Amino acid sequence: MLSRDAAGVITGVISFGAQLVLAADDDAAVEAFAAELRRHPGLRSFVGPKVRVDRLWDIVRVWHRSPVLVRASQPIYALLPQALAPTPDLDVRPATLADAEAVIENSAEMMLGELGYDPRANRASFGAGIRRAIDRGLWWIYADAGEIKFQLNVGAQTAATAQLQGVWTPPAFRKRGHATGALGQIAKRLLATNATLSLYVNDFNADAIALYERTGFVCVGEMSTLLFA
Repeated sequence: MLSRDAAGVITGVISFGAQLVLAADDDAAVEAFAAELRRHPGLRSFVGPKVRVDRLWDIVRVWHRSPVLVRASQPIYALLPQALAPTPDLDVRPATLADAEAVIENSAEMMLGELGYDPRANRASFGAGIRRAIDRGLWWIYADAGEIKFQLNVGAQTAATAQLQGVWTPPAFRKRGHATGALGQIAKRLLATNATLSLYVNDFNADAIALYERTGFVCVGEMSTLLFA
């Protein structure tokens, strides 16, 4: 759904799918989207720039069910090719379907820890989504001695950027430099075909923020997420 001003210029866009994804230039667009939201009562989450998500929630909170989890501040980071820091030359690669079960388990553990729910409760669809992304070359891993020690996947892609998500180092392999080397080398590979890279992170995840900044990412904005049961 689009919002336009009196001159017909687009001032906002919103997607109503499993989650609500919002982008808007002003509060008038958010207010128009809030009225439409009544037709979509079962959304799992609201995601978008913090100032716009906060405004949307201020409008609809009087009738909408309450969130079960709020990520009030999620800094947005971007990486330009010239800012990529030198990192150890680890042997990173796209995941294959032979890696799928390990990638699925790692992804589920990450979601359980960060979001408080286990997607393995609906294992068939969760696993199928990851396998489709692997088949499209969107999952990257660093594996050594038969074990995945770092993984991430590429989400939304545009001419301007590719969004990284699912960044995860299994607990047993943390604090060994794997994430620094692997993220740097994956970023180097992805920047060969993407103008920039981007991601967002919870503001309290100090270790992840330190990793991104070591790699050369810089903070360029702020997101917010509301999760509903």
